[in-house]
Amino acid sequence: MIASYHNHTWRCHHADGTEREYVENAIAAGIKILGFSDHTPQVYPDGFVCPVKMEPKDLEGYVDTILDLKREYKDDIDIRLGLEVEYLYTLWEPLLRLLEPYPIEYMILGQHYLGNGVNAPFCGARSDSVQRLRNYCKQTQEALETGKFLYFAHPDVIWYTGPTEIYEEEMTALCRYCKEIEIPLEINLLGVREDRNYPCEQFWKIAARVGNTVIYGADAHHADHVYSPDVIAKADRFAERCGIPRDRIVDVLDF
Repeated sequence: MIASYHNHTWRCHHADGTEREYVENAIAAGIKILGFSDHTPQVYPDGFVCPVKMEPKDLEGYVDTILDLKREYKDDIDIRLGLEVEYLYTLWEPLLRLLEPYPIEYMILGQHYLGNGVNAPFCGARSDSVQRLRNYCKQTQEALETGKFLYFAHPDVIWYTGPTEIYEEEMTALCRYCKEIEIPLEINLLGVREDRNYPCEQFWKIAARVGNTVIYGADAHHADHVYSPDVIAKADRFAERCGIPRDRIVDVLDF
């Protein structure tokens, strides 16, 4: 990997290691661009706290830490300040206001919950609900229509167990839209590592037919997951099995 844009920090409550350890491991692996994209805080109503996201009070410390490392390691690696963001209907504008004072360089779309995200089921929970699948596709397309996102992380996180022809129809439409607006789709290396429901072979065969651009995302929650040759090799085999040509897998994004 030349560039790695999907990496978390301890602030999301389900990752560990220091940011410096991530940087040192990336340098040792020969990575040229390291992007931190921790789970963005959301301005939830009524004091709700999501247990798997950074809290608003931690945002300034996150930004300051990454910017300090960016300056310190400028001769060794290009560090980028990003966020993995969910598009939550009632919280989108408050989120943009929260982020406005900070020099966020990029956002990747990682849609884990639907609606406004409060007490909502995880998209990766098994379900045969057609409406839930359609809501996921609708909400993520509306997110991408904002023009705010660099790429679409784990677009196949939604775990749908209903009729395959419905999945085929909905995901084909989503992949076509992503191709039209030139948004890369991420093969998620955490999912590869842990044999999760994603990456989903049916989804990626659709993406191969549509001709989407693909990027690998480490989705690192531990410093030693920033670069894993065995996991990348496993992802390469998966992509080949799905019919994705190597020249559609991009290494570096311009922004």
